[in-house]
Amino acid sequence: MRTTTRLATAMTAVGALTLTACGGSGFDDDTSTEDAAGRSISVLIGSSGDAETAAVTAAVDAWSAESGVDATVNVASDLSQQLSQGFAGGSPADVFYLTNDTVATYASNGSLDAYVDGLANVDDFYPNVLDSFTYDSEVYAAPKDFSTLALIINTDLWAAAGLTDADVPTTWDELETVAAALTTDTTVGLAISPEFARVGAFFAQNGGWLVDEDGTPAADSPENVEALTYVKDLMAAGSLKYATDVGAGWGGEAFGTGAAAMTIEGNWITGALTNDYPDVAYTVAELPAGPAGKGTIQFNGGWGVAADSPSKDDATALVEYLTQPEQQLGFSEAFGVMPAVLSAADTWKTDNPDLAPFLEGADYARSIPSVVGISDVVEDLNAQLQALSSGDPQTILDSTQQNLEAIVP
Repeated sequence: MRTTTRLATAMTAVGALTLTACGGSGFDDDTSTEDAAGRSISVLIGSSGDAETAAVTAAVDAWSAESGVDATVNVASDLSQQLSQGFAGGSPADVFYLTNDTVATYASNGSLDAYVDGLANVDDFYPNVLDSFTYDSEVYAAPKDFSTLALIINTDLWAAAGLTDADVPTTWDELETVAAALTTDTTVGLAISPEFARVGAFFAQNGGWLVDEDGTPAADSPENVEALTYVKDLMAAGSLKYATDVGAGWGGEAFGTGAAAMTIEGNWITGALTNDYPDVAYTVAELPAGPAGKGTIQFNGGWGVAADSPSKDDATALVEYLTQPEQQLGFSEAFGVMPAVLSAADTWKTDNPDLAPFLEGADYARSIPSVVGISDVVEDLNAQLQALSSGDPQTILDSTQQNLEAIVP
């Protein structure tokens, strides 16, 4: 699952990252500047912009200076393509960004090293984020950051509709009520991007998901059908629209322009609102619970290490350094991501009290199943969701069920 990411720039963190070079990583147990002479590794990232590139480069440079291992950061123009080409040609980067929806594909063909269980800080990662990088009982990427979905509310439009803090929705019924109250001739109550990465949150809130607890395809479950019907009913009532139906490219744009009073997005929306819509006042709330309880979707980024790397020890040491809480908090300050380690959670929430609902979602967030071919299944589901307002939820999910059954072993 991919989403448009527009993140705030905070270059001051680059210096902080450099200053935290002695962050307690275990790498110095295995390397020294004297022993590291002549050793080198390459790092491939897919950057959201200059702030991310500068922050990651500064952190890698700091590790390199301390370890004595030369390290070069390269920014991919097309990460997926360049990773595939590197694996196919037998010359991949030693360390690289990896999304959880590609882990199964690369792990199944032997491209990835299952190094994560050997990290000294493996128990510090959020367990459900770590699980999303697991394939066939092996963990193939150390989480570098993650995001969850939350409800973003325009507080000026909220007040204009006569709503108060007590009206912030905590259930589906309450969401339906406030979405209707916020809908006017020029503004829809709730707008979301037209994809599973938003609609799927309702599946989780109703106890459904693409697979069940045993990994068996479950797209056509009654829970999912009911959830998708709920979304369609909101559309029929006129209180929920896709962002594309209000002339916006994504939920954040619909929200920022005032075409929507609420949207469902990840914490990346904060940077977009700061940069592009600085006058929009908003608050963030956890997504309303469904009949089965709270539910949201998480988007996970990780560090992969190539199975063919001749420098796996150095690559692993670098990842261990980059996932220390000091580095994680520095990356958060630099380009807005949430730290993926539990030891950084309290500090992050103290530093970002208004954004705490995003991190609260970590306790119950769901990730896309780690199955070879899952990206194609989701892409097909996304295409069908485009026509949800006139489509049949059961038919859509029956089709997805067939697609899942074709790829799940």
